[in-house]
Amino acid sequence: MPPGRPVIVLFHSTYGLRPAVHAAADRLRAAGHEVVVPDLFDGRTADTVTDGMAIKDEIGREELLRRAVAAAAPHSADGLVYAGFSLGGSIAQNLALADEKARGLLLLHGTSDIADDAATDIPVQLHVAEPDPFEPDDWLNAWYLRMRRAGADVEVHRYRGAGHLYTDPDLPDWDEEAAERTWSTALSFLAEL
Repeated sequence: MPPGRPVIVLFHSTYGLRPAVHAAADRLRAAGHEVVVPDLFDGRTADTVTDGMAIKDEIGREELLRRAVAAAAPHSADGLVYAGFSLGGSIAQNLALADEKARGLLLLHGTSDIADDAATDIPVQLHVAEPDPFEPDDWLNAWYLRMRRAGADVEVHRYRGAGHLYTDPDLPDWDEEAAERTWSTALSFLAEL
């Protein structure tokens, strides 16, 4: 690894740690990044959003955040890039905004609420379907403004007609063109960090 290149911690969606998450990590590694892929669901995966939400609710938000912090902590000495898919994006955002040494935030298909007193200067890149039932326009507009007020350097990339988790080839949301555009843009973003 080149000196100073941050480790990327990549969090899975509510579907759990599926092959698409490992494939994404492999794509990032092929570009020269060190990537950590925590399993916040302890080996459990879901076939539907409903099943995944049930696993998430059973574990609980606080426990998921605790597991995420524990997974990231051993790699955080030089500052991390936090990344995640949908639910994982929400978790990544929470960790990045709480980590003074964070180097960047890559959000794929998901965001989280932002505290009024949040402050950060990290670069943030969001990739999201348009429209997205889990990230409606009014929510995204407010999210963008709050992130900018917090001091983040924010880019939002929208993909018209793509499904929510359009980067996962094993799901009905899959959109190959949107996924390839996302990865090309994300890899450029990560290379600059």
